[in-house]
Amino acid sequence: MAFEIWVMANEPLVRIGFFVAVFALVALWETASPRRALLLSRKQRWTANLGLVLLNTVVVRWVFPVAAVGMAALAAERGWGLLNLYAVPFWLAVPLAVVAMDFAIWLQHVMVHAVPALWRLHRVHHADVDYDLTTGARFHPLEIVLSMGIKFATIALLGAPVLAVLVFEVLLSACAMFNHGNIRLPARVDRVLRWFMVTPDMHRVHHSVEDDESNSNFGFNLTWWDRLFGTYREQPRAGQRGMTIGIRDHTDPHEVARLPGLLSLPFKGPITDYAINRRPYSAKALADAPVFKSQPQQESK
Repeated sequence: MAFEIWVMANEPLVRIGFFVAVFALVALWETASPRRALLLSRKQRWTANLGLVLLNTVVVRWVFPVAAVGMAALAAERGWGLLNLYAVPFWLAVPLAVVAMDFAIWLQHVMVHAVPALWRLHRVHHADVDYDLTTGARFHPLEIVLSMGIKFATIALLGAPVLAVLVFEVLLSACAMFNHGNIRLPARVDRVLRWFMVTPDMHRVHHSVEDDESNSNFGFNLTWWDRLFGTYREQPRAGQRGMTIGIRDHTDPHEVARLPGLLSLPFKGPITDYAINRRPYSAKALADAPVFKSQPQQESK
């Protein structure tokens, strides 16, 4: 109990500490060894993307005064959840809960692509015409509120220990920055990591403008779910440097790289029947689609 009290008291500092450390590391890596040339300036995109992070932090603390670790402590106190119901040993409950929560996030990610109303929220994340570590934290506030509600329900259903929730939160944030990083990994290292961890090249496929490619590689942390359920794709057709990132018909920098545009994006355009994996690849559609043009930022060789 003393440990749980310490975790709940220091949870914000622990998460912020890991966030700052991983952010700095990936940002330096992107500068030293970028994978792709950027279309927009870092200043323009980071202002919008990190502005969303700040806004979402305020919204979450207002809507959910008790953090996720607080829900875990409440579940333990009330005996809620499978891991409490069956008295699973702590040493086993922690990794089981982390893996189960990762699967829940994977399912949630599939859901926001499959349900048209939820896709309208999630397309804020995908409308980034570039791809770097800030893309991993670029979500509409309404999607963040939905995600937190699902997370709380998952914690209560599992009876996840406080430590497991803290570990999962730190891993989710760190892995999202890493696998959205505009960084270059040696091919051999990438192949090995992909058996258990989502790499930047693997997840970048998910941000392709092509619907059948964006409806693949949904994982953030573990690669097992995409491999198990048949949504794994090794590489984009055009290659990592040749692929187009973003969403067709949403290429205006004022809409996709400005905070007001990002906040209003879910409410623009007609409601369509977007459904997962029902749009086949079309070379003609790709050729006819509007693509944002800009002078790429310098990329190292």
